[in-house]
Amino acid sequence: MSPVTDLQTVLDSEIKEWHFHIYFHQHNAEEHQAALELRDAVLRLRRDGAFIAVPLWRVNMEPIGPHPVGSYEIWCPAESFSSVFSYLALNRGDLSVLIHPLTREQRTDHEVRNAWIGCPYPLDLTKLPVKSDEIPLQYPSLKLGYSSTAPKLSIEDRNRIGASVEKILKGEKEAARAPPVEDL
Repeated sequence: MSPVTDLQTVLDSEIKEWHFHIYFHQHNAEEHQAALELRDAVLRLRRDGAFIAVPLWRVNMEPIGPHPVGSYEIWCPAESFSSVFSYLALNRGDLSVLIHPLTREQRTDHEVRNAWIGCPYPLDLTKLPVKSDEIPLQYPSLKLGYSSTAPKLSIEDRNRIGASVEKILKGEKEAARAPPVEDL
């Protein structure tokens, strides 16, 4: 299967919300404490404006859903994804973090579209629906992610930005060149 390259299709399918699941062995007091300290740090940093991330209030002390060990979830809009990813990559300690997008295809999100920081854990995907009718919006009151009200760049604006980047990179020896625009 070839990757999608139609600009409108790519823009329409962009993932706008993500989950980070922090895993810990629920009977390991040291790991449990480390997980809670990381959660508190994320909450303080959110309060102070480092990024937008919303840990779910519940910390799962036993396996729940597809998650095989103790865990908690952090919701993150696309607008803060790189900041949250960076923070967790640098500060997770020995904890593992499952990252997956939020789309209508929950099983695929957890199984195929996932990523891990740290050691991966096997998931029980039988507990997830294959497809739901609606995108799983979280925290629409924030007006971020799928609920964003920010103006979008037009395709023409994106084409101009892309052309400008290509022109600048033309002088960079190590940068790969984009293929020429195809005539219609």
